[in-house]
Amino acid sequence: MRLSPFFEELQSAYDAELDDLLTDSAGHDVLAQRLRLKRSQLPELLPMIDFSPEMVAVAFHGGMDFSILSSGVMRDLLVQEDPEDLPSWDVLREETVHLQPWAAELAKIVRTHPNGERFLVVTACLEYLHGRRSTSSEPGDRRQRDDFDDDRSDADVDGDDVDLEEAGADWLAEQGFDRKDRTSGDN
Repeated sequence: MRLSPFFEELQSAYDAELDDLLTDSAGHDVLAQRLRLKRSQLPELLPMIDFSPEMVAVAFHGGMDFSILSSGVMRDLLVQEDPEDLPSWDVLREETVHLQPWAAELAKIVRTHPNGERFLVVTACLEYLHGRRSTSSEPGDRRQRDDFDDDRSDADVDGDDVDLEEAGADWLAEQGFDRKDRTSGDN
């Protein structure tokens, strides 16, 4: 799926924020606890939606469901270069996004902010992307993966494997291991 630079950057930041919230220093899964805390702090976090929306958007993690027909709508949104071009929250919610009751309460709070409507649309896009990636990464579900990566050919996927191999070889070389030459058959 092709993303605008705006959503590509935000997706990366959103995923990193979720990863940061996932575990504590001992490696225990504390995501649910930390998300509850974020949700309780939402009124105080609202000023951040203008400069770090991903840090506030995680409060809605798991609170948005998308209709079966939402794929086309969401894909159209994700290629938007400028967040000013996004539709209103009411239009998107009516046609595409369904909120869990607790998320609907959070949305009421967010809508009191001057940029709250746009923030909710951006948050829906981030949740959609995260949900699609989570679904597409489950083993054995090739159809889901193909739906998500519809702009990539199998050759591109194979090319990604080579990049990962090269990155791994680079890392091992930095750690002092000898690099294997793939062209000589030493694999």
